[in-house]
Amino acid sequence: MKGVVPVLTGEQSRELDRIAIQEEGIPSLGLMERAAEGVAHAVEELLAKGASSQVGALCGPGNNGGDGIAAAAILLERGYRVRAFLVGKREKMTPDARAMEQRLNQAGGRLEDFERDSRDQRAWLEGCGCLVDALFGVGLSRPLAGDALAAVALLQSRAGCPVVACDLPSGIHADTGKVLGAAVTAQVTVTFTTAKPGHYLEEGAEHTGELTVVDIGIPMSLLNRLCAPEAPFLSRVIGPLGLPRRPRNSHKGTYGRVFLLAGSRGFTGAPVLAAQGAVRSGAGLVFLGVPEEIYPIVAVKCNSPMPFPLPEEDEAVLNRAMGCDVAVVGPGLGRGERSDRLVRLLLERLTCPVVLDADGINALAGHIDSLDHRTGVTVLTPHDGEFARLTGCSLPLENRLKQARDFARTHRCVLVLKGHRTITAAPDGRAWINTTGNPGMSKGGSGDVLAGILGSLLAQKPLAGAGWTAAELAAAGVYLHGQAGDQAARMVGEYGMTPDDLLARLPGTIEGQVE
Repeated sequence: MKGVVPVLTGEQSRELDRIAIQEEGIPSLGLMERAAEGVAHAVEELLAKGASSQVGALCGPGNNGGDGIAAAAILLERGYRVRAFLVGKREKMTPDARAMEQRLNQAGGRLEDFERDSRDQRAWLEGCGCLVDALFGVGLSRPLAGDALAAVALLQSRAGCPVVACDLPSGIHADTGKVLGAAVTAQVTVTFTTAKPGHYLEEGAEHTGELTVVDIGIPMSLLNRLCAPEAPFLSRVIGPLGLPRRPRNSHKGTYGRVFLLAGSRGFTGAPVLAAQGAVRSGAGLVFLGVPEEIYPIVAVKCNSPMPFPLPEEDEAVLNRAMGCDVAVVGPGLGRGERSDRLVRLLLERLTCPVVLDADGINALAGHIDSLDHRTGVTVLTPHDGEFARLTGCSLPLENRLKQARDFARTHRCVLVLKGHRTITAAPDGRAWINTTGNPGMSKGGSGDVLAGILGSLLAQKPLAGAGWTAAELAAAGVYLHGQAGDQAARMVGEYGMTPDDLLARLPGTIEGQVE
């Protein structure tokens, strides 16, 4: 799959460093110096935009602090006015951090002990044109306290003064993006080798600011070893996706027949939006089965999709679905004895890919065996609330990324956990963190469009023929959906945009991703 870059968890990042240093013999000080160069460069770029060339670096005793100390030394050597402060105990300083303190001394500076009540230190920090946050990196797992909490509060109190964070804003959990008590809000975060999930998920996305990934000299061969199939890695879709061009001699059947089971009284828009999403993203034929009572309303709204009233017999519905390449089940379906029964029947009897959305997912509660017994591909698209009802877990989700991956592996399905930074998890352990989309998409109907897009991509034979897996197609669909939403927001604004605006931009979005 094109257009992806690896994203490593905190544990994976530490293991990569260990392999590089202990097994491959790469000098740790060299890695730290290159990391510090990246931080210093980011500081210089921000200082060029301001009036003050004064820098304050708040550094912890670990190797993240060592990065900050080394950056302070580099900036001193280049003529900037810099003071570095140690937030923590000197006896806990790592050997590399101590080595960087010596470099700082040689550059004419010194590592001062942080004093939360010092007027002199506060006055210096208040006069800075840029601050460096080098308190904690990927290893933080508990809420901040003591001097570290006071240092973060001081960094946060300097409104308008840009902060460059080393590796990860202090107080952000590397894997979940959650705030551990308090966290630094950085204007720029300089991370090393790869990004981390916490840069994109939960509050971490807001605290990270502009993210820069710096190559510090760890060979890609080591990264590939860590990301081997037996140790699946995390990726985020970034585009371009490199979708194949359509063959000149193709026809409707080439691009698949999509069956939709959707809609109910009071929910006549959802089936239409899902069907339009399938058509607009390239499906050859889209058949839309809706309850007979809403069929006249839906039929008026459909030109390209082909709506039909659901037969009274469940077997007849199943037969219609069996004649298609993909089934999309659930948008606006509602809950009832027959609809729940139909969902489970389709899951148990269909061998083609099935996309379960909304009430299609809710119908699985207490009947997860219908999912587990499937032999075909299944894609579930819950938001956090639907996921909690399905699994019995509590809200808010503790670790969206881990929970999505665990569910996909346990139930051998593709899970699209919708929300800010939608996560697509594959049964082999891979996951993609999506970075497209905006708050204007937080409207009823946006998810219905996504369900249609996913069904369409899974149905198109040229995509499967080009080597795309079901999970990769789902991740690509999420990316395209969000990108079309971003284009709609630029055109009409986040407040007033609608799912129809998103649909209107979808064809151009997809065309822009074709090689």
